Amino acid sequence: MVKKQLHSGAKWLFRIGGFFGVLIFMFVLGSILIPAVLTSNIESGAVSSGLSSWIVISFFVILLLLLWVEVYARMAYNRWFYEFTDTQLRVEKGIIWKRYSNIPYQRVQNVDITRGIIARICGFSSVNIQTAGYSVPANARGHSEGYIPAVDVKEAEKIREFLMKKINKKSSSGL
Repeated sequence: MVKKQLHSGAKWLFRIGGFFGVLIFMFVLGSILIPAVLTSNIESGAVSSGLSSWIVISFFVILLLLLWVEVYARMAYNRWFYEFTDTQLRVEKGIIWKRYSNIPYQRVQNVDITRGIIARICGFSSVNIQTAGYSVPANARGHSEGYIPAVDVKEAEKIREFLMKKINKKSSSGL
């Protein structure tokens, strides 16, 4: 089998996820730094000059973080692969820390296809492959073990049909 890459629309998923991460970071950073800057400027009597320099610095920090989000989205997209072999699904992902998952077809319980608003706009679907005995790690976003975030709509249906045939063969051979 051949490693497959995600649909190109996955970059938008990664961008939006990175953007929300930047928003949270900016909120936390701003809630700590803005009171400190304003307090020190009020005490020194230079409120207007300190505030204008704060705005300029904030603009460049936001620009830098948005550039970081774009780099992250492209790197995450270029390092996310999946492959269906004769016995299992292999998933490879990660920028700095690579994660390799092997999901045997015997453990597959159900296959769901979802299409959120971004997916509908970009023309892709997300595939959730649920397995027996999987518990979501504490730092996970609540996805199933066999989560493929962005594949072409027709490819998603092919994946679902392929896995459902594997499930049906497993259940009929066990009877």
